[in-house]
Amino acid sequence: MQISFHTDAFNSSYWNFEKCLQWAQSHDLRFIECGVIGGVSWIHGLGYQPHVALYEDPLLLRRKMDRYGVAFSQIDAAYPLSGKDGPLYGVPYVLNAIRWAKLAGCPRIATTDGLDRPEGLSDDEAMALMKRSYEQIMEVAEAYQITINIEVHGYFTTNPDRLAEMLDFCSSPYLRLNLDTGNSFIAGQDPVQFARRFASRIHHVHIKDVSESLAAAVRGQETGIAVSHCAIGEGVNAGNIRQVLTILRNSGYSGPLSMECEGQGGPMIERSLKWLRSTAGHPRGSHCV
Repeated sequence: MQISFHTDAFNSSYWNFEKCLQWAQSHDLRFIECGVIGGVSWIHGLGYQPHVALYEDPLLLRRKMDRYGVAFSQIDAAYPLSGKDGPLYGVPYVLNAIRWAKLAGCPRIATTDGLDRPEGLSDDEAMALMKRSYEQIMEVAEAYQITINIEVHGYFTTNPDRLAEMLDFCSSPYLRLNLDTGNSFIAGQDPVQFARRFASRIHHVHIKDVSESLAAAVRGQETGIAVSHCAIGEGVNAGNIRQVLTILRNSGYSGPLSMECEGQGGPMIERSLKWLRSTAGHPRGSHCV
């Protein structure tokens, strides 16, 4: 397994993507995950956002990343596909990300549903809408040989039965799962059961802990966590994460473990990295666990 991290950790520090590459290099990490932006944003253009825009040349960015010894584990194009505007905005966003990812040397793209039940649609109508969207996405993903991961992050994906339906939208080896230990937990579900049930479909993992105060306040009422203000291993989800790592190891999983937590400019994610390396029996570096 490979240790990665999501650059969301440094949103509040207003880092740019290259500073995240520098952080990865200084901590002997070989993999990174970030969001992609369609169009332009002043905060990104001024260098205050740690994500990449699709107008940035992917080959030139790949060369820069090579100089740091860092590659993408995944890019995040998770505009909600479950609402009425999913086909209008979400599908073109993912399709553009597929072409960009191919040139950037990124093998995976994260997608998801919305946090809440979609307005104006029944659950079955929303599922049918997503199925059509994923069918269109997967036709292109297969051509480019890019894996599309469904992330556990919303109203449907934190429901294991609905998630199973979504993973069967298309009979394609390129439609897989991004397990999120924090989102599944905050939704009132059991991350360990998710890992057991979907072990053969997992292709990328978000390792996310949950603070005791957040769990007490909203567990079972929310379906996702924007950024976890809790170092991995210091929250109430740590025991579940340990079990998930064991299940992944026993199932032969060899993909990324992407840390998601508030970086605070470094300290919180540094504690997370130390805990994950120690718990997973991982030497310094980011290759085999």
